[in-house]
Amino acid sequence: MQEIDQLLLHNRAWAAEQLAEDPQVFVRHVDGQQPVFLWIGCSDSRVAPDQFTQAQPGGLFVHRNIANLVQHDDANLMAVLDFAVGTLGIDRLVVCGHYGCGGIKAALAGPPPGPVGAWLAHARDVYDAHADEIDALPDEEARTNRLVECNVRDQLVHLAQTPTVRAAMAAGRDVRLHGWVYDLRDGLIKPVMEIDRDTPLDAVPAPERVLV
Repeated sequence: MQEIDQLLLHNRAWAAEQLAEDPQVFVRHVDGQQPVFLWIGCSDSRVAPDQFTQAQPGGLFVHRNIANLVQHDDANLMAVLDFAVGTLGIDRLVVCGHYGCGGIKAALAGPPPGPVGAWLAHARDVYDAHADEIDALPDEEARTNRLVECNVRDQLVHLAQTPTVRAAMAAGRDVRLHGWVYDLRDGLIKPVMEIDRDTPLDAVPAPERVLV
């Protein structure tokens, strides 16, 4: 129970600090949200986008899952995407992986049995598509981190292929998709690639290696 009490105590301290800095901060929150970015990231507890981007509440509309996967049969993500693009009018979409990702490492080794393995089968498909390059790397860390980069590429393409994104682009909106990787070792975001409405999705190359 001590950990629970600490969470509640920290929440009260945070709320008091916010009010001290800006007495109207929560009034604005009640009035609604106007986020600029949809952030699709990993569930890893070390990868908290509002912290390492210093985004204020209301700045990021966030969906997180293991290994930051974009699966078209994931009703949760598709609902988030539809609301973000269709209702909130967000045109900047981010898929952000992170080096040392446990989900990607598990997919590389062979997904485990059970729900986690079923989920990571999609990440295993990414490995299969890039296996020649990944298998040629000298050690597990290098292979994992390259698969992280390739996974961001493939998920960004999947995101661009969703009906929601395709409809927004067809309507002339300046929708831009950004593929990034967060580096746990230095806290920095490493841009990997971008997709816009003029990008031919059937010819998106493998991303340049960020970690060499």
